[in-house]
Amino acid sequence: MADVSALVHDEIALVKVELRQDVKRALFGSGAVAGALVLAFFAMPMFSMAAAYVIHALGLGLAWSFLIVAGAYVLVAVLLGLIAYGRFKKVKKPERSIESAKQTAAVMKGAKPHPRPLESGTSLDKATAKRALPGADENSGKDAGKDKDAVRDSAPDSMAGSGKAADLKM
Repeated sequence: MADVSALVHDEIALVKVELRQDVKRALFGSGAVAGALVLAFFAMPMFSMAAAYVIHALGLGLAWSFLIVAGAYVLVAVLLGLIAYGRFKKVKKPERSIESAKQTAAVMKGAKPHPRPLESGTSLDKATAKRALPGADENSGKDAGKDKDAVRDSAPDSMAGSGKAADLKM
C-alpha cells in the first residue's frame, strides 16, 4: 500500500508540473487577448479622434481620415489575436502523465496481493472477542483464535489471499 501511495503521489506531482507550464502559456495568451480588448475598448475612441484630425490636416477628407484610423486599430487587434491564438495552440495535454498512468495501470492489472500473516491485535481479533458469550471462561480466548481461522477460511477469495488486516475489518 505504501508503494501504491507513493506512486499515486508521484503521478500527481508530474501532472502538477505539466499543468503548471500549460497554465503559464494560457495565462500569457489570455493576457494578450485582454490587452487587445483593452486597446480596442479604451484607446480606440481617443486616439481615433486625434489621428483622424491629424490625417485630415494633411489634406484628406475627414471621412477617409476616420476610416484609415479605424483600419489601423483593427489591424493591431487582429495581430494581437493571432499572437494569442499561437500561444493557445502551444498548450498541450499532459502527455507524460497520461503515458505514465497507462503504464501504472497495466502493471497494477497484473499485480496480485502479497499474502501477509495476520498480526495479533487486529480488528479481526477485536471482532471475534465481541462475539464471545458474556459468561465465557478464560478458555474462550483459545476458541476465538479458532474462530479467527474459521472467519479467514470463509472469507471471499479476494480477501482470503491478501490476509491484510485492513481488508478483513468488520
